[in-house]
Amino acid sequence: MRGDFKAAIFQTTFVSPDTPRWVLVARILRARGNKGEVAAEVLTDFPQRLAKLREVFLADPQSKEEPRRTALKSCWLSQNHRGQIVFHFERVDSISEAEKLRGFDVLLPFEQRVNLPSGQYFVADLIGCSVFETPASAPAVASSPCSLAVAPALLGTVRDVQFPGEEMTGTPLLEVDTSQGELLIPLAEDICTKIDPNARRIDVVLLEGLRDLN
Repeated sequence: MRGDFKAAIFQTTFVSPDTPRWVLVARILRARGNKGEVAAEVLTDFPQRLAKLREVFLADPQSKEEPRRTALKSCWLSQNHRGQIVFHFERVDSISEAEKLRGFDVLLPFEQRVNLPSGQYFVADLIGCSVFETPASAPAVASSPCSLAVAPALLGTVRDVQFPGEEMTGTPLLEVDTSQGELLIPLAEDICTKIDPNARRIDVVLLEGLRDLN
């Protein structure tokens, strides 16, 4: 049975992907109740972690001002609306004050991003990686140990990751931009044999017929 990384790929959004300083964890939707609470859309794979926070940073995506540190009175995951969380910020005690935060981003410093165990990755760490194809097997006769016949060949660059959903089942797919167009590569252990986000590199072994499926 082919192994895949389906349960070990996590989505995260950086405010500035080129020089990440902030991680987007939620976006405020509206005021909730009459005491200043706000309902927000959860934009992290680790929502339970948010309920333990004592402070976050708020930013207006329409403004160039720096995110401002904001203390939390309380925070809890919504029981009635899946994928939402409720924040109650310090010094926000009325509906009118809460409404001023509609559309604001809830951020954490990049340094506070969750540390994943070995073999688990954030989508943002995979996007932009160079993809190299390694031959499935070495040729029977090689002219030298450094034969070009077995050297990995650059295929292209990861543009995004497709996840299984209502219109897609199975293993997540790497969307790779190549000189021949888009190539979809299953994010499976026997295909993606080495993933090194620090080196911005993914080594793959393309099974026979995979290109034909594309």
